[in-house]
Amino acid sequence: MRRYLYLAHRWLGIALCAFMAMWFVSGVVMMYVGYPKLTPAERLAAAAPLALPVGAAPLSTIFAAPGRSTAPREIVLATVGGQPRWILDYGKAGRVAVDAVSGTPVSPTGPQHAALSASAWARGATVDYVDSVDEDAWTHSRALDAHRPLHRVDVRDEAGTRLYVSSRTGEVVRDATRIERTWNWMGAWIHWLYPFRGGSIDAAWHDIVVWVSVAGTLLAATGLVVGVWRWRFGRPYSSGARTPYHDRSRRWHHVAGLIFGAVATTWIASGLFSMNPWRMFTSPAPPLDTAAFTGGDLTAAAWVLSPTDAIHHLVSLGFEVRELELRRFDGKGWYVAYNGSGASRILAATPDARPVERLDPVVVAHAGARLVPNARVVRTMVLDGYDAYWYARASHTMTGHVERRLPVVRLVFDDPYGTWVHLDPATASVAGRLDRLGRVKRWAFAFLHSVDWWPLVSRRPAWDLLLIALSIGGAAISVTGVVIGWRRLRGTVPVVRRVVPPLSATGVSGTTR
Repeated sequence: MRRYLYLAHRWLGIALCAFMAMWFVSGVVMMYVGYPKLTPAERLAAAAPLALPVGAAPLSTIFAAPGRSTAPREIVLATVGGQPRWILDYGKAGRVAVDAVSGTPVSPTGPQHAALSASAWARGATVDYVDSVDEDAWTHSRALDAHRPLHRVDVRDEAGTRLYVSSRTGEVVRDATRIERTWNWMGAWIHWLYPFRGGSIDAAWHDIVVWVSVAGTLLAATGLVVGVWRWRFGRPYSSGARTPYHDRSRRWHHVAGLIFGAVATTWIASGLFSMNPWRMFTSPAPPLDTAAFTGGDLTAAAWVLSPTDAIHHLVSLGFEVRELELRRFDGKGWYVAYNGSGASRILAATPDARPVERLDPVVVAHAGARLVPNARVVRTMVLDGYDAYWYARASHTMTGHVERRLPVVRLVFDDPYGTWVHLDPATASVAGRLDRLGRVKRWAFAFLHSVDWWPLVSRRPAWDLLLIALSIGGAAISVTGVVIGWRRLRGTVPVVRRVVPPLSATGVSGTTR
């Protein structure tokens, strides 16, 4: 058994050690430069103030314009290319843009309008239209599928920003600065094995990541076992050392493996868990009953107060509106408005309503209790601070684009799946769901992979120093493994010298070999 473990570790190391070193180094890069994304804060900061004329098309016209038989999942009013435009999201059925003034669907965006939209987003900066692509190194996200093909437009600014404009709606849907594009070749692009994304091999990307991670986990685990076996905890070797290795690379590989081997194993295994291999974290729980929470579909009849009047009312109270979202909650129509700093106001769609920062958490919790049929709410919490399951990350991180507002209402249900639901009183929406499997994945991936433990994440640079130290340890294991593997392939690995104890039963003296 030991021989097979040695051989497995040796040849897995020869195949994967350079790869593992790349994973540790690229992980450090990702701590400070994330994969390009357009966060809500960036989008709102770049958006122009909404200005909807009195004669704008009524909501009944807007809802009917796409000619769909189903109601949209979301509908937002924003300024696109200097013009007010409704964006209707039908989920997998795609997104439709409707001119807010005329009420007619917007044609697919061509190069000229893409450049105009990019220039408006960049506050009038000079832009250069590059081309149209379905997918490139910075647009692998499946969230962009509804916008493909994408127009690439370069902004002549100091940051060297490249914008990606939706051909379906004309929106700017991604930005990537020169620094992000440069560092990501050594960061997320290589860390997530994105060389295997796109083209004919895209379908195999998930399986490639999974099986490479499985092999890496086996490499680290077998190395940890072998390292413990080879370490002398009692009587040292004849050299006086606890390790049998005389050459520097093997000795450091052995020691680094003992110190950081457990970390390396859990890091690679947790990276595997992020891919949800074999759907091990896929919950069998039925979807939430969002219709019971909202009280109906998005239909024009629920909004008595017109969008023009709602914007005028909010502006008269000193709230500059950059985006206006239609929200159905508890059977009524609501407007959720956002300004350039990301602050929001919620306003009932009735003439006598006044905007507020958030709804009463008790009212939101009452409606949320209907989200899980045939289950009771056994605990209701209003979180005013972050905890282990509700916390924010820096905007450049993998989950940094997901808003984690406070306060938030947490409902704990007694259903068989241990469902938790988070509700945002500021937007009258479901902000997240966690069942038992989701909470297991939170620890198996987020905690083990990036130490997402709020008391530590919120105390930087302590978090940085810990992860960098652990990454250096993992890189030391990998780099010394590369040296050993290279020597093995060249046939120049030094022989391990050990003393064979005397055979007392025969009286034969031990020999050195």
